[in-house]
Amino acid sequence: MRVLLFTGKGGVGKTTAAAGTATLAAHRGMRTLVLSTDAAHSLGDAFDAPVGPEPTEVDTDLYAQQVDTQQRFEQHWGQVQDYLLAVLDAAGVDRLEAEELTVLPGAEEVLALLEVRNQVRSGRWDLVVVDCAPTAETLRLLALPEALAWYMERVFPIERRVIRSLRPVLSRVAGVPMPQTPVLDAVERLHDELADVRRVLTQPYSSVRLVLTPESVVVAEARRTLTSLALYGYRVDAVLANRVFPADSQDAWLRGWAAAQAQQLEEIEQCFVPLPVYRSPYRAAEPVGVEELAAFAAAAYGSGCRVPDDPFAVPDVEEPLSVERSGEQFVLSLALPLADRREMDLVRKGDELVLTVGSHRRVLALPGALRRREIVGAELRGGRLRVRFAAEEITSDERVRVSS
Repeated sequence: MRVLLFTGKGGVGKTTAAAGTATLAAHRGMRTLVLSTDAAHSLGDAFDAPVGPEPTEVDTDLYAQQVDTQQRFEQHWGQVQDYLLAVLDAAGVDRLEAEELTVLPGAEEVLALLEVRNQVRSGRWDLVVVDCAPTAETLRLLALPEALAWYMERVFPIERRVIRSLRPVLSRVAGVPMPQTPVLDAVERLHDELADVRRVLTQPYSSVRLVLTPESVVVAEARRTLTSLALYGYRVDAVLANRVFPADSQDAWLRGWAAAQAQQLEEIEQCFVPLPVYRSPYRAAEPVGVEELAAFAAAAYGSGCRVPDDPFAVPDVEEPLSVERSGEQFVLSLALPLADRREMDLVRKGDELVLTVGSHRRVLALPGALRRREIVGAELRGGRLRVRFAAEEITSDERVRVSS
């Protein structure tokens, strides 16, 4: 089983890369599904074929799917929405406005991820390829399951007990209906399913592939994306540089572009080590349809000298998070490639570490062995953050200085 997620800055060709990769895999005999979580819904355009809400065969061993988010929404959020509509109705809000207000923000992407989980768990596929939204939306989406888990484990049980015991009183005093047990169950069920999504996407067989074009602004965003994905515990297995101009062109304008791209490509090779960097040449026409997509992927994955023979093999990537013992100390190690120490903040709050890198934050629940041990130091070296814990029990929350 293999799961590949494609993301990148908008307009770099990630849908083409995802569809091409899936097509190449199918041509190699892998039963493959490519599914989009991007609200742009451009998979059908890439294949130049209709793509339905269920897996639709577009070629031998190749299926594509555009999730019916409305149907999934009703399955997963319908009971909660009905309750919210009742609350707004009691407050005198117009029914049409109330329906708009109760639409879950980002519902399409969230429910598409649930469908990814369903397809992976089905056992029907050798490879599931996910065409994700552009990087900013993808990062918010992939951070959601763990963030929701934090709320559900710490706050929701208390709220549930309070609502259950005070429901009759609150209904009379507030004048609005209190959530019934099925509503609370629906919220908890959504949390459980999103937690399973995270389990699927953080397994060794799942990894993210970054798509970029060799331009300084795009490369800078890809660097930040690599760090942020690692912060949330996701593996990145490769970079695909798209729309690379030929260096031997007779046209002076194209040679100028090729020279500028060559500088960026050299930087990409250096800063993304040890990840393989695939290169896709700028094609004479947009790759649309199965044959063109297969040719696109074959050219991309056949390029370069520092790439694996099999682009579909499970990557040999370090564990994103690990705990090791070193003498009397324990060391919590977290992969943070390309992270800048000056943009990091690390705070101990009770049984948790709150780690901020740039504009992204992750709350890490400490393993049992570390919860009563004091932090004695932290350093960022070789693309990993190492937090050292001593044997002494902690006395208070603490802000930790990260050294280089």
